[in-house]
Amino acid sequence: MNDFQPSSIKIQDIHCAHDKRVSCSNCRLSTICLPITLHLDDIDRLNNIVQRGKPLQKGEYLYRAQDPFDSVYAIRSGAVKAVSISETGDEQVTGFYLPGEVVGLDGIAADTYINSVIALETSSVCEIPFNRLEELSLQIPTLQRHFFQLMSREITQEQRVITLLSKSSAEARIASLLLSISARNGRRNLSTNNFILPMSRTDIGNFLGLTIETVSRVFTRLQKNNVIAVDKKEISIIDMDNLQFIAKGIE
Repeated sequence: MNDFQPSSIKIQDIHCAHDKRVSCSNCRLSTICLPITLHLDDIDRLNNIVQRGKPLQKGEYLYRAQDPFDSVYAIRSGAVKAVSISETGDEQVTGFYLPGEVVGLDGIAADTYINSVIALETSSVCEIPFNRLEELSLQIPTLQRHFFQLMSREITQEQRVITLLSKSSAEARIASLLLSISARNGRRNLSTNNFILPMSRTDIGNFLGLTIETVSRVFTRLQKNNVIAVDKKEISIIDMDNLQFIAKGIE
């Protein structure tokens, strides 16, 4: 498992709209999804293989675990969660993905997706058929390198999740999650201090190994201590330094 304008503006309103006419050349997320050095002609070639279907609705699956792997997906707007299902049917949230981030890389090794991916809200995605991407990457070295960087980022994210879950303090876990979302907003030139949490507190608790009651208590405590302000799903980080200190888990 990133600085914006007025906090009343919802995340999905600032990104590329749920519009199939959006192309790689005019998408606001292109600086994240695409190599900076990619030429316009090469962007057009990539755009020709990208498939943009109708938006996913909240709760709808992008794909399910054990589905045959054939594509990777770039989140264009909205947000999704990745989940694994145990043999007993219990759901474990393994990550949250925001606009500009890529899901589906877990399917490369075994040719089947390991996790299921579910929309947290109305979300648009760009589907990139992997065989076409492989062919194009051989022709455009900068694209191949960028794809390797995406895979590296995914590995790094998994390592961060392991580190996050190893923190003994519930406050440290939640503070780390808020800082992660803040930093990821920053990469999209949105506010690092004001943002909407697309996931429920139940999902947060599931992801962090905490009960929903503990999640609620921690949010209340952080707000009482003037570290953050909470208005339903809207978060304002008031004291970034203190939040970073809490995330370190120093007793």
